Amino acid sequence: MALSGGLLAGLWGLALIPLLESVFDVTTDSRVLELASSDNPLLKELSLRTPGTYHHSVMMSNLAEAAAEAIGANPLLARIMALYHDIGKMKNPQYFVENQSGHNRHDQLSPSMSAKVIMAHVKNGVDLARQYRLGDPVLEAIQSHHGNSLLQYFYNKAQQLATRRGEVVSEEEFRYHGILPRSREAGILMLADAVEAAARTLSNPSPAQIEAMVRRLVAARVADGQLDDCRLTMAEIAGVEEAFTRVLTLGFYHHRIEYPDQVKARKLQQAKEAVAHDGRTSQQSRLTEAVRG
Repeated sequence: MALSGGLLAGLWGLALIPLLESVFDVTTDSRVLELASSDNPLLKELSLRTPGTYHHSVMMSNLAEAAAEAIGANPLLARIMALYHDIGKMKNPQYFVENQSGHNRHDQLSPSMSAKVIMAHVKNGVDLARQYRLGDPVLEAIQSHHGNSLLQYFYNKAQQLATRRGEVVSEEEFRYHGILPRSREAGILMLADAVEAAARTLSNPSPAQIEAMVRRLVAARVADGQLDDCRLTMAEIAGVEEAFTRVLTLGFYHHRIEYPDQVKARKLQQAKEAVAHDGRTSQQSRLTEAVRG
């Protein structure tokens, strides 16, 4: 009777987990494992509608998971938060650089309007997270992965335009209206988001350049007060930096074998560039001589 009672209690517990999650609004380990599955409908939709954002989220999840392991946080939870943090970009995918191909839609918008479109992905993500009942950790990830940080690119662009017109730009207009990270995993996520986005702009960097980039971006978030509420200590932040540097170095700084076709293509491209350079140089020389004459 004791054995059968234990088995029945376990079965009832497994059957009641979804109901208990719904009633008490909690995210159990089984729910987290479900969200991690690549068969999740929302992840599939993200990969189809915004392939660039999906790739960014996957790369971020690798960074966040490694950093969480390094400081003793929850690596699986950090991975899930990274995978779903940008689901709000599905509403206007072509306004985000990772999903663009050639044409940039922000060229036709004012900086303030561009900022509103970009910042709206946080609210859109929150709506989707509640619709799909993704749980509080994912909600926190969406609301806090930018905190109340400054949208620097469009703020600088607005300042340049305002200077020409003799106007003043409000910094508050270009700051996200999210919450600051409240858990260590959310703090890691914010740092991973900034680091992964910057890493995509690098071309064949050295390990020293990667390390300097990571330290600079992390220091900027700390100085801006974005990590004040997430209980990350300075020692843990240093551990996060080391984990990011290790993952990025393994991902970027490794030699690839050039196949014969690649070698030929590279040499042909170099020859074309040399011819073009010589042509420009000779043309410039002729113009110079003409001016002197």
